[in-house]
Amino acid sequence: MKTMDDLFLMTLKDIYYAERQILKALPKMARAAQSEELKAAFKEHKDQTEGQVERLQEVFQHLGKRAAGQTCEAIQGLIQECEELLEEAPEPSAVRDAGLVASGQAIEHYEMARYGTLLAWAEAQKKPEIASLLKQTLEEEKAADKKLTQVAVKSIHKQALAA
Repeated sequence: MKTMDDLFLMTLKDIYYAERQILKALPKMARAAQSEELKAAFKEHKDQTEGQVERLQEVFQHLGKRAAGQTCEAIQGLIQECEELLEEAPEPSAVRDAGLVASGQAIEHYEMARYGTLLAWAEAQKKPEIASLLKQTLEEEKAADKKLTQVAVKSIHKQALAA
């Protein structure tokens, strides 16, 4: 890796891989949630993630590259932490839901970091079409994180603390 184009492509492949792994994890997280609001938030984000994968494919097209992922150890670790939570708290509960929110937000924060970086690089390289696609996804990730916070604060945290 010698150029910013190389770094951009490597990071793009990383988030593409991550999004595809997240697509597999979100239905499991929705099924594991006790809170109907949390289930709905995970399902809604799965639908958004499908669109985000399509946008990433558009970014690859703009670069004249084939859409391909590159193993992302970070997302694998975050998803593994979520799976461990579900093994340790196998029964639906508010405490497990609080853990699911934390796992979901850790994943969202990783995505926001990646998209924020890619967006900054696209803007610096004067690639407005790519920047527009990345900005749209970054805003969706921020909104998903905010939604998880709202669901948690509204009911899950209180229920978990009372358990």
